[in-house]
Amino acid sequence: MKKVLAVGVLLLAAAGMVFAGGGSQSGGTGSAAATATGAFDWKRASGSEITVFMVQHPTQESIVTKLAEFTATTGIKVNISVTPEANYFDQVSNSLSSRSGTPDLFMSGVYQLWDYYTAGNVEDLTAYLGNPSLTNSAYEPGDFVPSAFNSLKWDGVAGHPVGTGAHLAIPLGMELYTLAYNQRAFDKAGITKVPETYDELLAAIDKLKGWNGPGSYAIAVRGARDWGTIHPAYMTTYKNFGATDFAVEGGKLVSKLNSPESVAMNTFFVDMIKRGGSPQWSSKYWYDCEVDFENGQAAMFWDASNVQAQTIFKNMPESPYIKYTTSPTAKAGDTINSNYWIWSMAMNSYSKQKTAAWLFLQYFSSKDFLLEASVKSNNMDPVRTSIYNNADFQKKISILPNWYASWQKTVPTTKVQFTPQPAFFQTTYEWAATLQDLVAGTKYKTIKEGLDALKALQDKMVQE
Repeated sequence: MKKVLAVGVLLLAAAGMVFAGGGSQSGGTGSAAATATGAFDWKRASGSEITVFMVQHPTQESIVTKLAEFTATTGIKVNISVTPEANYFDQVSNSLSSRSGTPDLFMSGVYQLWDYYTAGNVEDLTAYLGNPSLTNSAYEPGDFVPSAFNSLKWDGVAGHPVGTGAHLAIPLGMELYTLAYNQRAFDKAGITKVPETYDELLAAIDKLKGWNGPGSYAIAVRGARDWGTIHPAYMTTYKNFGATDFAVEGGKLVSKLNSPESVAMNTFFVDMIKRGGSPQWSSKYWYDCEVDFENGQAAMFWDASNVQAQTIFKNMPESPYIKYTTSPTAKAGDTINSNYWIWSMAMNSYSKQKTAAWLFLQYFSSKDFLLEASVKSNNMDPVRTSIYNNADFQKKISILPNWYASWQKTVPTTKVQFTPQPAFFQTTYEWAATLQDLVAGTKYKTIKEGLDALKALQDKMVQE
């Protein structure tokens, strides 16, 4: 009987955790916004001490330079833990699962928040944003790029889109997906027209093989067996083919990876990699692709707009020849359905210093700080609309040929193209693994066979 009761208690606890992730109040120590009254005061939490986990990133570097200024303004002591991206999310996941309250704040992408929130570890920031006792009148949430700001809202129900529900984080920087190319490579290969369509891209790829001697190749895209391979150029192309990853059918989340649209898209993408990708494509992360492009190995780089901007800011040997354009589509002039990545900051729902944590988050996502981080540092792409209209920022990006024009054409229809669900990382890891198998061409007889197997595996994962 004791064993039965113990199991029953565990099941009830588990059920409560799942219910909490379904759009109700997350777990933790209670909202500081519920009790805060009086005038706004930066010294409200003076004497507090908080811990912030951050990924190694230009935004993080900008924040670190201003910590002494923040402490002088608020009286809050800050401990910063900085970790390279390759190990960062493991650190965050392990710390949040301990429910010790550390870290108080952490940098995150959108996709990670779906897992953290359904586990009850993310504070809903809606009440903080709406409480004038805690939020400075100069903060102006309406100045954030609306699609980036709203992408961080979710109701916690698998299959429901982002944009409504709890406000899980505040954006710090974002990226959408465009194509960078080396004009010197194009001139050498006799390419006079920048590719706008998939057919034009493949034609250019065929001309760019070995363009800069042994080891050089046409197009750099991610290929590592990792979720990061799926979300940039791949997911942008996936949506531009009219494909979707999951759908709710009969009350259940169902993978659509073997749909006709997905088969057509994967047929194109696999062909592109085989014809023009790196011989080491299956080991490439974004930073490997960036280095290949900067050093004149890759003639094109299809990835994040903010990373592409660094290829000129770094003043590398190929920097004078680098230009930018939009992601290709099926036909010239088609809508570009770019995917989103948004670096943001979220609050641990188990933090014991929520007022101090909110003041930190507010300070380092303010208009003034993010403008300085974008102009004097390299916080790209900015998440506040006012920054793009700033004369100093306009001057800075004027050295990036067609970068801003490509950004302007892409951002209106950029959104999170994945279907939110807590098993995101398991399903995208297997997705990337299947893509590697399709490129290798040894495991499956056809693209469709590989995608059928992936669909069956993903269905099992999301149901479990």
